[in-house]
Amino acid sequence: MSGVEQIVAVDLFCGVGGLTHGLAQAGVNVRLGVDLDPACRFPIEANNSTEFLAADVANLTPSDILSAFGDSKISLLAGCAPCQPFSSYSQSARRDGPHEDWELLSSFSNLVLAVRPTLVTMENVPPLRKQQIFKDFVAALQDAGYFVDFAVVDGRNIGLPQRRQRLVLVASSLGPITLPAADKSSVTVRDIIAGLPPISAGEKHSEDPLHASASLSKLNLKRIRHSKQGGTWRDWPKELVAACHTRKTGATFPSVYGRMAWDEAAPTMTTQCYGFGNGRFGHPEQDRAISLREASMLQSFPKDYAFTPKGAPINFRTLGRLIGNAVPVLLGEYIGETLVDHVKAFGDQHD
Repeated sequence: MSGVEQIVAVDLFCGVGGLTHGLAQAGVNVRLGVDLDPACRFPIEANNSTEFLAADVANLTPSDILSAFGDSKISLLAGCAPCQPFSSYSQSARRDGPHEDWELLSSFSNLVLAVRPTLVTMENVPPLRKQQIFKDFVAALQDAGYFVDFAVVDGRNIGLPQRRQRLVLVASSLGPITLPAADKSSVTVRDIIAGLPPISAGEKHSEDPLHASASLSKLNLKRIRHSKQGGTWRDWPKELVAACHTRKTGATFPSVYGRMAWDEAAPTMTTQCYGFGNGRFGHPEQDRAISLREASMLQSFPKDYAFTPKGAPINFRTLGRLIGNAVPVLLGEYIGETLVDHVKAFGDQHD
């Protein structure tokens, strides 16, 4: 950010550093990442110039954040709270009333109002925008003097090789701020993972332990061999179809046990994206589910992004959760570029 004061940021609910890494790519200095999960320490510190604090955001004090900001003139507080309560996969949570995780957004709002950073950003699942807690958050920002904009961003429009839609909010005390139109060319599964060496189900590549695929049962190996790119379990011989799918209630879930298509975007990466039976997570042509490395690359992490120390065991459940829950790096970069351009436009006010 030559000639303009650099943005100094704190990333709450930082996870493995997807948002942090994307912000850094845009020129933002993320000094601190905060997450309750200690498994996030290694990836965020190993891949970024960022200190990690293992803490519950609900218990943070304003001084914890202010000390990270230091004497910076342009500060950013980012908060991507867990999205499960608002997800389409959590219909029951929304019907049953406020979920305890919803209060994390209130904790974030309280910290914003106490710290008064120059800039604020958050991202979450699109259904959140219809919730009263989000409307209250926007109103609180506006009452505090922030200019606010939010929109649902389709990952395919920012170069993400994934059908992933996210609600993005940006706010500024400098002046009016607007999320720019996202109109990058589409990127496909082939563009991202076709160059990786082939592996078999249950195999780990010798040069990249994260390029590891979960094992398959004999039955699922037969199933994936009968699966077509972009197809469904309806392509299988009848003897391979699960009993639950033959019932009316199961017929509405055609995307499970599916292969990705080379020349399309991937489905949304989830915390179980390493499992063939958990969605359309079958490799386009190899008889296996996608590897953890492939999942991370489809989340737009660099090919060499380190998620575990060298020699550490690979735990599919843990790493699948961390990768699936991550903010895609390209979304972080899109947000970072928006904020950097905004500060450049209003930079004269802070010289």
